[in-house]
Amino acid sequence: MEENPFRSSCTQFADGGGLSRFSSRHGRLSRTYLADRLRGARTYDRIAGYFRSSIFEIVGEEIEAIEKVRIVANADLDAEDVEAAQKVRDAKLFQRFTDDDIVVDATVHRGRYAKLYELLSAGKVEIRVVPRTVAPFLHGKAGVVRGDSGAVAFIGSINETRAAWEHNYELVWEDSSPEGVEWVQAEFDELWAQGKPLPEAIIREVGRLAERREVEIVEFATNPALVAPAALVESPIYRDGESLQPWQRAFVSQFLAHRDTYEKVRALLADEVGVGKTLSLAVSALISVLLGDGPVLILVPSTLTEQWQIELLDRLGMPVARWHSTKKCWIDPAGRTIKGAGASDVARCPYAIGIVSTGLIVHGMDRHGSPKAGSEAEHLLRRKFGMVILDEAHKARGSEPIGSTARTPNNLLTFIERIATRTRHLLLSTATPIQTSEKDLWDLLEALNQGAEFVLGTSFSHWRRPDVVLPYLKGDRQVADLREGWQLLTNPMPPIADDDLIADIRDALEMKPGEWATTKFASDISNPVVTAKADMELTGLREGLGYFQRDNPLLRHVVLRKRRDLEKLGLLPSLPVEIHPNRDVPPPGHLFRELSLFTSDAFDTAYQAVNAFTKAYAKRDKPAGFMKTLLLQRLCSSQAAGIATALALMGEGELDDDVQEEMEGEAFDALADERRHLRTMIEALQGSDDPKLRAVQYFLDEYRSASRSWREMGSIIFSQYYDTSAWIAESLSRAYPEQVIALYAGSGKSRLLVDGNATSIGRAQIKKLVANRDIKLVVATDAASEGLNLQTLGTLINVDLPWNPSRLEQRIGRIKRFGQTRTRVDMANLSYAGTIDEKVYRVLSERMKVSSDILGTLPETIDADWIEDIETLEKRLRDYTVPRKRFDPFESKYAAGLSKDDQRWDEASAVFARSDIERILSTGWPTKRG
Repeated sequence: MEENPFRSSCTQFADGGGLSRFSSRHGRLSRTYLADRLRGARTYDRIAGYFRSSIFEIVGEEIEAIEKVRIVANADLDAEDVEAAQKVRDAKLFQRFTDDDIVVDATVHRGRYAKLYELLSAGKVEIRVVPRTVAPFLHGKAGVVRGDSGAVAFIGSINETRAAWEHNYELVWEDSSPEGVEWVQAEFDELWAQGKPLPEAIIREVGRLAERREVEIVEFATNPALVAPAALVESPIYRDGESLQPWQRAFVSQFLAHRDTYEKVRALLADEVGVGKTLSLAVSALISVLLGDGPVLILVPSTLTEQWQIELLDRLGMPVARWHSTKKCWIDPAGRTIKGAGASDVARCPYAIGIVSTGLIVHGMDRHGSPKAGSEAEHLLRRKFGMVILDEAHKARGSEPIGSTARTPNNLLTFIERIATRTRHLLLSTATPIQTSEKDLWDLLEALNQGAEFVLGTSFSHWRRPDVVLPYLKGDRQVADLREGWQLLTNPMPPIADDDLIADIRDALEMKPGEWATTKFASDISNPVVTAKADMELTGLREGLGYFQRDNPLLRHVVLRKRRDLEKLGLLPSLPVEIHPNRDVPPPGHLFRELSLFTSDAFDTAYQAVNAFTKAYAKRDKPAGFMKTLLLQRLCSSQAAGIATALALMGEGELDDDVQEEMEGEAFDALADERRHLRTMIEALQGSDDPKLRAVQYFLDEYRSASRSWREMGSIIFSQYYDTSAWIAESLSRAYPEQVIALYAGSGKSRLLVDGNATSIGRAQIKKLVANRDIKLVVATDAASEGLNLQTLGTLINVDLPWNPSRLEQRIGRIKRFGQTRTRVDMANLSYAGTIDEKVYRVLSERMKVSSDILGTLPETIDADWIEDIETLEKRLRDYTVPRKRFDPFESKYAAGLSKDDQRWDEASAVFARSDIERILSTGWPTKRG
């Protein structure tokens, strides 16, 4: 092969310069052309091809001496991506950068990444990307090199990788004429002007990869703070260009600080709905496992077990198992059943972290507060745990029987109090720790205090009596002297932290670091300076707050961040949400009666059949409220869900896991009268049109926002039931045969539909297609909604309205995110006229009219018995907003410092191998019981 490319064709121009043509058949272009042209160059402008990690291979020794290198590349962005917030655009580019096996490439070419980081940081190399709508080029590659000897431009098929320059068959045309150079320069300049700068996150990632090293977890045994970034920096959430939010990282840091201070952690996470408590708790559990604290038990409502399992895997790369309440077996992350020996296997989870339903626990306790023999509750209480997490912890509470002032704990609270003594860490989570009175909060604090008296103190502590301490917390009473405040200060005694007063008192009383209470008095302090200082601090005010308003056990062990505070800090978007239908824009009269859908005769017959079934079932001397709620919620979701549920109750289908759990695993055997009403319901609905489908299509096609249809803007359609979601997806696929529709559901149920034909697909693939705007209609279940970021879609339709405000906030959060190109988003809520759903929606919708804080301080869940009397529901919801306003010190403690967040977990260069993390998480609970 000829080694000198200059023997290729060359044409000289009469007015100067010439056109030279080069082929890799005659020599390696990287050595004979590129290196020669870049030697002695001052500037190098390069139009590259598609943006990916390999673009950086263009950087070699040849450009180190060049004053300025500018590269413009094509990126998979469209016009809406460019208009989106920089944060989202940067995330998409980061995700594109990490799509390749970047870790392997950086390992092989560590020196090149180090040099590149140096050049990018110094500004000698600058890269911009242009969207595909501006320049959808893959082969229009060119460059301009300028030096002391003049300028040349080249155009050719050459890719930007070193392999392309060295090994591929490539053609290069070089034009040294002034006109040719300026023509290419003009093309570059136009693209450069429209390009977007390379995100700082990618530059940091280049630097991180240059220093990256895999370490053993044992290396961080003495510095647990490094465990979280080492475990998460290459997890899915970070590879997607996102990260844990500052308040989530702050909670994890607090978990580690308490672990160090108290050796065990007791915390109540009370962040408001929609702030993302799940990830805060999950990362804490991950760190606990990696540090060897022991197995983790996560207790959540049955309807959320799969949602937790999906989110931990999809967002954090954490494989965990969930317990199937009726099949009595564990389900792995892929949805596969792990066969076992029955209920006793609940204590032998095949993964380090196991998820179990709280309903199962409730049914597993008897009325005396003891676990039933052979129940899951009994088997779990025989174990010891490294961590126990309880979600929706407000369901664990006490009550005061008529004529008694003593609190009687319910089954869930009893279980938590007992298991608290058998776990190192206990984390409780609820957005509504106070429901009807502050005593609800103290129920949870007392559970945290079991086996950990540093929370509320010993049995003599005033902090265990809310009636005594609430006046101090609310500022209604101030400490008059040291004697009055002594008991409050010393039982429990706070840790020293950075408090000089506590350090002085502990020193004066000769208290050891692990002591949290003292029987000594203030008079036992021999140093009068310490006594005077304590008296002044306890009796004085600071910024209008008393000492125990600024520092108390609640502030130490209850973490509360309000959405409104996070929005003020710019940490959450405050996008207004338009609720539809509304009275300002009356919906079409042929579909809606005021704000709800007309029902069909078939629906009315089915609705009456449900009431008749409930009356028949009540004759069994069993509470019928659950069965009525079960059928009405599913019927009001869709006729498809109503039919599926009725068939299941007749033994011709399988009931939902949560329903089976509520029935305590007993098969439902419908009696003749009950079957007759169920059959009436099925026959009425089968073959009839469901008004909800027409309403969905009305909002997608006819209702316009900002002169565009919702289908054009993209829409996410939600239901809490898979039967409804599948029916909507299939129906829309037939109605819009040319459009790709995604069904985003639980394990093995997600698929793409085109013209009624379905193709199975993974959730991750759907997310990518939606992010790239290849899919604009998504139908999803609540179980799979977490981690589904849909800011590329601008509208949301709730086919059914969950009687659970936290679910509704999670749905809204799918589109109400940074990067939403719309200035406000639209949400339609569908309910049938004359039904219980319509009544619930009417009450909730009044609360949802606040533009940016949709749900305010509504409860996480609405109990079914509230809904029997709509006036009771309204009063219950009003009650929630009153006590929550009194604990303002939480704002200054937990929100004020978040804007100064300097935790750069995404820059961690010392990392754990993903295989090591998965291996540890896939190790089951030890068989030895405590």
